[in-house]
Amino acid sequence: MITRLTVLYDAGCGLCRTARTWLASRAQLVPLEFVPAGSDEARRRYPALDPAETLADITVVADDGGVYTGDGAWIICLWALDGYRGLAARLSRPDLRPTARRIVAAAAAVRRAGSSGAGPGGPVAAEPEFEQGYGSDCGGTCDA
Repeated sequence: MITRLTVLYDAGCGLCRTARTWLASRAQLVPLEFVPAGSDEARRRYPALDPAETLADITVVADDGGVYTGDGAWIICLWALDGYRGLAARLSRPDLRPTARRIVAAAAAVRRAGSSGAGPGGPVAAEPEFEQGYGSDCGGTCDA
C-alpha cells in the first residue's frame, strides 16, 4: 500500500515548477513530497536512479519501492490527489496515458495565468513554454 510519493522534478523547467506548485496546492489523499531531480538530496535518497533520466522526465518514487516515469508518473500524481482518482483511472488506459501529462500541464497553465492578475474572462497572456509545448523552456529535457 502506497502511503507517500516523492516527485523528482526538473527545478530548472518553468512548466515543471508550475506543475509542482499546482500539485502541491491540491488536497492530497497520498502525500506528495517534491525533490529537485539531479539534486544532492535526490542522489542521496535514490542512488540507483540515473540523475540524467530523472531530469529527462518526471519520476515518482513510491514508499513501497515502485518507480513511475513519464505518463505513469503523471497518472500516479493525479491518483494521489483528492477528487482526481477517477480521472487517473480513466487515463491509465493505454490510449489515454499521454493525456495525463497534458491535463497537468493545462491545469498548471491555468493556475499560472490566473496568478498573473487577469480576472475571469479577461485577457490572459500565454506563457511561452505553454505555447511551445511541454518542457520547451528547459531545452526540451522534460519533453517526452
